[in-house]
Amino acid sequence: MTDYKYRYPVVLTIAGSDSSGGAGIQADLKTISSLGVYGASAITAITAQNTQGVRGIQTVEPEIVKEQISAVFEDIKVDAIKLGMLHNRQAAQLVADSIDRYNPAHVVLDPVMISTSGSKLIDDEAIETIIRELFPRASLITPNTTEAGFLTGVAIHSLADMEPAARKLLSLGCKAVLIKGGHLEGEEKIDILYTTTHEPIKLTAETVHTANTHGTGCSLSSAIASFLALGNRLPEAVRLGKEYITLALEAGKDVRSGKGHGPVNHFFAPEPLVKIPLTE
Repeated sequence: MTDYKYRYPVVLTIAGSDSSGGAGIQADLKTISSLGVYGASAITAITAQNTQGVRGIQTVEPEIVKEQISAVFEDIKVDAIKLGMLHNRQAAQLVADSIDRYNPAHVVLDPVMISTSGSKLIDDEAIETIIRELFPRASLITPNTTEAGFLTGVAIHSLADMEPAARKLLSLGCKAVLIKGGHLEGEEKIDILYTTTHEPIKLTAETVHTANTHGTGCSLSSAIASFLALGNRLPEAVRLGKEYITLALEAGKDVRSGKGHGPVNHFFAPEPLVKIPLTE
């Protein structure tokens, strides 16, 4: 009989599938794996898309989404979950119920609503459920400026506009909000982490000039979830996640993959799977 002494840190991603492989579940699993963490998944929707846009979306039956999540949690120790595209109200609600049932230590919510190419990805009825049920259950939400503006009604054209939007999001029950400034013009890309307990933390990186930005939001949130699963505190996990996505953008900036917004290079410096002591 094998004497098991170790296990892998695990991130469960609950999100939609991207047939082109640059975003969604595929980008999540690439990111998680590249950081030495074991990735599990529950697929909420199947998209037909490529680097130029989304052609169609088919939701997965809620019962199957629920069974995917429970199958993972009832067998494997999950250290963090990452939430991506929750296309309808039913999916958002069952995820909230699953969080209550299994009580994961970390929940990173990327409020996916609009793709890089401008295609709408989320059902209108899902938004209220996500705000009401998932915001208070999340350790961190990671909207870009477009998503933060959509959710709060605050138009974000500068760094100064981020704070009132973040305060509104925190008032909705979020524990922490990372507003991503990648859509703002400038030679630096600045994200700001807001919490209910500490002063805002500004994270700055030089702008990488490239069209290959497909799936950057998915990859960043998965990286943060992975660094949380590896035992980092939230500010450090966010800093490391920002560093990872910047380097992935730089490594993939001159590679053509498709005719539109190509993917980042997730595997610019892959780590072997980490082993941590088995305690249960």
